[in-house]
Amino acid sequence: MLIDEAKIEIKAGNGGNGAVSFRREKYVPRGGPDGGDGGDGGSVIIISSNNVDTLFEYSKNKIFKAKNGASGAKSQRTGKSGEDLILKVPTGTELYDAKSDQLIADLNHEGMQNTIARGGKGGLGNTHFKSATNQAPRQFKPGEPGEEIELRLSLKMVADVGIIGLPNAGKSTLISAISAARPKIAEYPFTTLEPNLGAVSYHDRNIIFCDIPGLIEGAAQGRGLGHKFLKHIERTKILLHLIDSTSNDLQKDYRTIRRELENFSPRLARKKELVVLSKIDLIDKLPNQFKYDLAISAATHRGLDKLLNKIAAEL
Repeated sequence: MLIDEAKIEIKAGNGGNGAVSFRREKYVPRGGPDGGDGGDGGSVIIISSNNVDTLFEYSKNKIFKAKNGASGAKSQRTGKSGEDLILKVPTGTELYDAKSDQLIADLNHEGMQNTIARGGKGGLGNTHFKSATNQAPRQFKPGEPGEEIELRLSLKMVADVGIIGLPNAGKSTLISAISAARPKIAEYPFTTLEPNLGAVSYHDRNIIFCDIPGLIEGAAQGRGLGHKFLKHIERTKILLHLIDSTSNDLQKDYRTIRRELENFSPRLARKKELVVLSKIDLIDKLPNQFKYDLAISAATHRGLDKLLNKIAAEL
């Protein structure tokens, strides 16, 4: 199951306290201060990785803390710094401040990182407070607290082409025909329950397709399944709009999907779109009253090479 939303609490490590200490050497009866500084607290760093698929780990565990810095010690020894905590998330994850809902970072490329909470600085030992008028200072500085934040993680898949259409328009059959993706396929609505990614190598180019669950009228307001996953095609460069050629009203089917895109996001609706008739192996002749770019049959692979060529050219 795809987990694409999570809320977590982040806490960087506190800095260690500075030490109060005095030299105790055999022939130095009045040794001076030698308290060391505290170590810095560990930071929390979030890194995007193509080897992570979902936010499942962050839906299960809610609190993530980096290590605190150790306190200073005698002989001016600095405390050990706390270890940074590295959190890996899928490439395409957005980081939001959960309280203000302000976007902090969009990790939309492999290996991007964000120090989401910085560790506190270690405090100063009493060595730093020695002066002509204060030869035996007992002052020290406590370590600073680490930063804390409540985060909302939102995953938007990174793909070149988003496949959209009504339920049973043939989206899953198409992605399984052109890639190694193996989504569930059946002759009833909503066989796709979550987005599927498929990679296609075509003319020395790697093209990533994203197939989302079928949209129905009212999807942008929460009806059906597809609305939850519309965000996953917001990053795509092209929308591949599949229209079932066996439908009784092709124009109505097309308008239904277009309306849902516009209601969900005007930016999404403005993306380049290829209108493709699907399942043409099931009809006797192509319609002449409906405007489309290409016609295909994923089941028989008819027209797929033309489709991939067109997509590659557009990209």
